[in-house]
Amino acid sequence: MKSCTIKKEVAPQATHPHFAIAAHTTAVMDVIKVSGSSRTSAVAGAIAGVFRENKRAEVQAIGAGAVNQAVKALVLARGYLAEDGYDVICAPEFADVEIDEKVRTAVRLVVEERIPNK
Repeated sequence: MKSCTIKKEVAPQATHPHFAIAAHTTAVMDVIKVSGSSRTSAVAGAIAGVFRENKRAEVQAIGAGAVNQAVKALVLARGYLAEDGYDVICAPEFADVEIDEKVRTAVRLVVEERIPNK
């Protein structure tokens, strides 16, 4: 599992009838990169740690095995964060990533706190 620092502009998300996603304007954070051989518990700990620090985390995976490990880690991290009183949601999206001068499509899982409608 590797991580890198990126700066990303994040547009406000659309509101779902049951919850709203917290909108952030500019964030500098680590992107948690997951491979098919990543340990789910280690990735889950990284997700929870980044979320606790930034109130948001991004997980990136390329390939079926990596996406599988990332989703299982997200389930574990959700449990860790629930113990701290956080109810988190995940918004999946595709991202183009350049690796060895080739563009690959990654799955990016954006983890944010669920904000109930009033």
